[in-house]
Amino acid sequence: MAKNELSNRDNWQAQSGFNASNAEKNLYNAFKIHFQNTEYEFYEKPKHLKNLYAQVQLPDYVISQIYNPSITIETTKWGVSPDFAIENKRTGKILFGEIKRQDGWVEGKEPSAGRGNAHERLCKLFTPGLLKAYRTIGKIQTTKILPFWVVFIGDITRDPKRNREVAFWFDEYDKNYFMWRPNMTDKDLTDHFDKYLKPYLE
Repeated sequence: MAKNELSNRDNWQAQSGFNASNAEKNLYNAFKIHFQNTEYEFYEKPKHLKNLYAQVQLPDYVISQIYNPSITIETTKWGVSPDFAIENKRTGKILFGEIKRQDGWVEGKEPSAGRGNAHERLCKLFTPGLLKAYRTIGKIQTTKILPFWVVFIGDITRDPKRNREVAFWFDEYDKNYFMWRPNMTDKDLTDHFDKYLKPYLE
C-alpha cells in the first residue's frame, strides 16, 4: 500500500474513531437523563462479560498442541466488552448493547462509500456461545427478543444496501437494532427502548 494511501486510511480511521466516540457520548447522555430517578441503571463499557473466554476449558488434546501459559480468571481479560448495558435493578435483568457507527452510500457519494465492516463485527453476537452467555448473565431467557441491542449511527443508517443487509440478519428480531438516523432525536432512541425492549426487562 502506498504511503499516501496509508496516510489517508489513518486519517479516515482517526475521524471515524472520533465520530464513534461522540456517538457513544450522545447515547450515554440520552439514557442517563432518561433513567434519572428510575429503577434502571445505565452502564458505560460494562464489565459483566470480560472473562468469558478465560473460563473456557479446552480438551487435553487441544491443550497439548497449543501455547498454554499459566493464567488466572482474576487477571486475564479474555472476553467481550459491550459498549453499554441497561439493567433493571429490581429484576436484575440486563440488556447489553453495541453502538456501530459506519459510513454509507447516500446522496452525492459513490457506492464504495459504504465500505467498512463495523456492522459485520456485530455478527459475533449471533454465535451460540455468546447468545447463551448474554441470556444467562443478563437473565433474558425469552426467545421473543435477542439478549442484545445494536444502535447504528452515521450514513450506514441511510445506505440502501446496508439497511437490507442488517434487516436480513436480524430477520424477525427487527426491534433488536435501531437505525438512529440524522433526522432523529434522543427521544426517538429512548422511545424505541421503552416500547420494544423495556417490557422484557420487567
